[in-house]
Amino acid sequence: MAAVLLAAGLAAASAVAQSEEPGWQQQVRARVAAQDLPGALGIVEKRLADVPADAEAIGWRARILAWTGRWAEAEAGYRHALEASPRDVDLLSGLADVLAWQSRWDESLAVLERARAVDPGRADVMLRRGRVLRAIGRESEARSTFRQVLILDPDSVEARHALEPRFEPDVRLRHEFRIGHDIDRYNFTDDSHSVTTSLRSRWSERWTSVVAGNFQHRFGQDVGRFTSSLTYRLSRRDALTAGGGTGRHRGVVPRGEVFLEYGRGIPLGATSAVRGVELSVRQHWLWFRDARVVAVTPTALLYLPRDWTWSLGVTAARSRFPGLEAEWSPSGITRLGFPLHRRLRGEVFFAVGTENFAQLDQVGRFSARTWGASGRYRVSPRQEVTLYGLYQDRSLDRTQTSFGWSYALRF
Repeated sequence: MAAVLLAAGLAAASAVAQSEEPGWQQQVRARVAAQDLPGALGIVEKRLADVPADAEAIGWRARILAWTGRWAEAEAGYRHALEASPRDVDLLSGLADVLAWQSRWDESLAVLERARAVDPGRADVMLRRGRVLRAIGRESEARSTFRQVLILDPDSVEARHALEPRFEPDVRLRHEFRIGHDIDRYNFTDDSHSVTTSLRSRWSERWTSVVAGNFQHRFGQDVGRFTSSLTYRLSRRDALTAGGGTGRHRGVVPRGEVFLEYGRGIPLGATSAVRGVELSVRQHWLWFRDARVVAVTPTALLYLPRDWTWSLGVTAARSRFPGLEAEWSPSGITRLGFPLHRRLRGEVFFAVGTENFAQLDQVGRFSARTWGASGRYRVSPRQEVTLYGLYQDRSLDRTQTSFGWSYALRF
């Protein structure tokens, strides 16, 4: 999110009068370019202490507050500045951004209409208008607006991309049903296979639920595992997930489990090598017929330029078997995701340790190294197909080769 805020802010700042600026504004621009927003805000606050009615300083303060996520204060600042300069397109654009970031789409669109009436030739205003129209589902109007942007600014990459066929999930599609099939082949025992089904439902901006069932034939046993979870978004950047499960375990999968996870997103800036980070920590309790396991997994997901991602997760699991002392088992996994086409996204991953604690045979029983890759193809906004394969080199000269597919339908 900070990448969008900062990029929008820099575009607005560059549209300020081209004549020679006072020294304080030059200092503010330099601090913003260096991503020192607290320093830039300090310069602006000092200017306002000296000249409280300086419209430029009031506008700059609102911009910086918006970029740092202090939206209520930014909105108040923009409205105060607009009282003195009601036809300032940069201020109107900034206010529209703050409203949009709070999902107040109708208010944002109304402010953009005011800006468009003042200067119909501003491509950046039209680009904002297209984003808002798309967010509220007015797709035909959004595409028409993006076409107008290209007339005003033929080099607009965002507008050109927005007019390509869309394969991102539609925000109006609240449910996703997924079914998949996995096959595991071993050099020391018979193959196993499983079928997984799940239903993910987004009930509101804050509440999301997932229910899933996994049915396996493993080591001569037919077992089933059922899980469900509920996620609540505490804010735009924080979420809390709780869930649990049970099943027909037959000593292979957990007879019961409970998990709790907290995640937070941290924007880092448009010009950063890492544009944002999602941090999460998950604690998972699993009860098998005999063994007891608790696993703690902190994970970091980094958003890189050009839609690349890199994640790193580490798990510390404490397992206890009857008659034995509890033991800790470490494991870790790293993933690199990258776009291959506007419909196709790839991923490669590497893991060490017994990173899968969902089956009893993988709880502290061996060490392993795993290599794998996957591809996700978006057939349409409603349909998606995923394929994956992996190879695991275990201790005791044992190996595992797995592959599978899943199909998702959104509605």
